[in-house]
Amino acid sequence: MTTARRFRFTVSAVVTAGVVLLGTAAAAAPPTAPTSADTHGTCDPIDPTACLLPFPNDYFTVPDPASPTGKRVQFPAAAMPANLQGVPIDPTEWNRQDGFSPGSPILVHVPGLDATATGIAPVTDVGRSLAPDAPIVLLNSATGERTPYWAELDAHATGQPDRQLLIIRPAVALTEGARYVVGLRGMRDGKKALIPTPKAFKAYVTGAGLGRGDRRVPQMKRVLADLTRAGVKRHSLYLAWDFTVASRQGLTGRMLAIRDGAFADLGAAAPQITVDQVTDYTPQQDPRIARQVAGTIGVPSYLTGDGGPGSRLHYGPTRGDGTPPARYALPTPSGTTLRADFVCNIPRSASAARPAHLSLYGHGLLGRPTEINAGNVKTMSATYDFTFCATSWIGMAAADVPYVSGTFADLSAFPAVVDRLQQSFLNFLFLGRAMIHREGFAADPAFQDADGRPLIDVAGGLHYDGNSQGGINGGALTAIAQDWTRSVLGVPAMNYSTLLQRSVDFAPFQSVMDGSYPDKVDQQLIFALLQMLWDRSEANGYAQHMTDRPLPRTPAHQVLMHVAFGDHQVSPAAAEVQARTIGARLHTPAIADGWSLDAKPYWGIRPISRYPYSGSAIVIWNSGATSAPPTTNLAPAGPEYGEDPHEFPRAQPGAQQQKATFLLTGKIVDVCGGEPCA
Repeated sequence: MTTARRFRFTVSAVVTAGVVLLGTAAAAAPPTAPTSADTHGTCDPIDPTACLLPFPNDYFTVPDPASPTGKRVQFPAAAMPANLQGVPIDPTEWNRQDGFSPGSPILVHVPGLDATATGIAPVTDVGRSLAPDAPIVLLNSATGERTPYWAELDAHATGQPDRQLLIIRPAVALTEGARYVVGLRGMRDGKKALIPTPKAFKAYVTGAGLGRGDRRVPQMKRVLADLTRAGVKRHSLYLAWDFTVASRQGLTGRMLAIRDGAFADLGAAAPQITVDQVTDYTPQQDPRIARQVAGTIGVPSYLTGDGGPGSRLHYGPTRGDGTPPARYALPTPSGTTLRADFVCNIPRSASAARPAHLSLYGHGLLGRPTEINAGNVKTMSATYDFTFCATSWIGMAAADVPYVSGTFADLSAFPAVVDRLQQSFLNFLFLGRAMIHREGFAADPAFQDADGRPLIDVAGGLHYDGNSQGGINGGALTAIAQDWTRSVLGVPAMNYSTLLQRSVDFAPFQSVMDGSYPDKVDQQLIFALLQMLWDRSEANGYAQHMTDRPLPRTPAHQVLMHVAFGDHQVSPAAAEVQARTIGARLHTPAIADGWSLDAKPYWGIRPISRYPYSGSAIVIWNSGATSAPPTTNLAPAGPEYGEDPHEFPRAQPGAQQQKATFLLTGKIVDVCGGEPCA
C-alpha cells in the first residue's frame, strides 16, 4: 500500500513505536453513553472456540428502537480480545454501532475442516459459492437472494488446527441495514468424513434439551426458516446464525454531519488559506514543474484537543446532569481551527491563456502530500496540464506512524485513527473548495503570473486522483464529494480486513500484534472488529453510494479503477470486490491467457461492450514481472512472486492518457488496442 518501493517500515522501528505509544494511545476515550449491563449470556455457546464466535452475530446485539436498524451492537468487555497484559479491547466505540460491517469477514471454527474435501468456494472460484449444493450459504433474509463469497482457512494458523478459523469473505458489499443468514452444511475433514454438528446448535435444530426461557429460540427458528425457504434442509446443517449489517446512517452519518455542518458555516466564502512557501523552478531545475506552492488551509476542527495523533471526534459537552451525549450523537465542531497542510505543483505548461486543470491528489500508506513530487505525477502534470494539490491523510499519514503502530499493541486506541481520518476527509474537501473558488487559490499571487492573472482553471472544475491508500480512502472521499464527480482510484481496493494480511506492508504491524495479541483466533476477530470502525473512513463503508445511489446532498460519481495484476501491497481480489459493488465495467480482454489462477477471471464484473465508454470502469495492468498472488490470506512475499507491480499502472503513458481523458471528459477510451493492458 505504499507508493514508492523505497518507503518501507522496519520491524524494529514499528515495534519500538508501538511500545512507546502504548500508554498514550489508550488515553483518549469519546464521550459516549456507558455500556449497559449484559442482559444475556456473555458468549455464544454454538461456537465455544472464542467468546465472539461465530462472527458477526446478532447474538451480540440488543433491541434499540432509536437506531435505524432497530438493533444496537452490545459487546461485553469480557467478550473482547485481551492483550498479554490482560486488558480487553474497550468496546465503547463498537457499541455505538447499529450493525456490523458490510464487508465483514465471517468467522467460525469448524474442528478438523478440510476446505477442499468440503468443496468450499476459494478465491479462485467465487462463482462456485452460488451453486445449489454449496456447503456455505450466505443469504439476504429479506430478499431470499444468496450472496457470492469466497472462503479460506486462516493460513497464519497452519499447524494450530484448534485455532484455525474458517474465514468467509463477501465478494460484494452486503446490503446496508439488511439481516443475513449464514448456513454451513456438509462440513468434511481430510478423510472426507462428515464433521458432527455441535451439540449446542443441534439442540436448536431438534428442539431437544433446550432450557425453558431460552431467548435464542425465536431467533434460531427464524434462521432455520430462512434457510428452509432457500432450499437448505435444517437437518443437513452443521451450524447457522444471523447478523445485521449497519445502516447507511450508521456507516456514513458521522462524516455527512461533519461535511454538512462545516460547509454550512463556510457558506459562499472561500476557505482561509495561508501560503508559506513559493518555489519557482528554472527549466534546468525541473523541466515539468514551474512552481510549487505550500501552505495551510483553515478547517473547522471536529477533533478534541489539538487534533493531533490520539485525538478523537468531538461530540459536544456533557449534558446538564453530567452524563455524556447520547449514544447516537453526531460530531460537532470543537470551536478551534485546524491548519491542514497543502502542497501544489503548477506545471510549466500552465499560462494565463491556458490555465492548468485542477485535481486533488491522495497519497499512499502513512505518507506525505509531497508525493505529488513523484516522477509519474509530475509527468502527468506536464503532459496534460494538471495542477495537483495534496494534503495529509491525517490518521494515516507519516506523522501518525508511531501512534498507528502503537494501536496494534493496545487496540482500545484504534478508534482515534478512524476519527482523524474523518477529519482528513473534511481537510481534502476544504482544499478542493479553495482550489476552485475564485476567491481562493486563484486570487493569491502564488497561483498567478507576473501580471496577476490566474494560472489555474477554476471554471474547469475539480477532479481527484489517488494511489494506494489514496485509492482506498479516495473511494470514500469520492462518495461524499460535492465539488467533483470523477475520480481515478489507482491500485485501490476495499476493505482493510481483507487487505492487511495480503499486503507485504503489514508485516511489521503483524509483528507488533503477534507480541500483544498472539492468539490466531483473536487476531482474526480483531481484523473483523477493526473493520466495523474503519468503515467510517474507507471505501467499504461508502462503496454502495460511490457511483450511483448517491448519498444525501451529493451528486452521482464516475470512478476509474487502475489495478496492478499480482500487486504485492494492495490485494487485487479486494479490488474486484469494490468493482462488483460500485458496478464498474471491465476492460477486456483483461488479462492474457495463462496469467490468472481463477476458474473464471474477474467473475461477476461485466465487460465494457464498446469504447468510448461513459461510466465507471476497472482496468487491469500487467507488468509481466510478477505472478498471481497467494490464494490464501498471505502476502506475496518471496522471489517466486517476482517484482512488485504496485507502481506499474501509474507510470504507463497509456494509463496516464486514459486517466486524463476520463477526468476531463468523462469518457473511458481504450489505450491498449483491444488487447490486455500489459
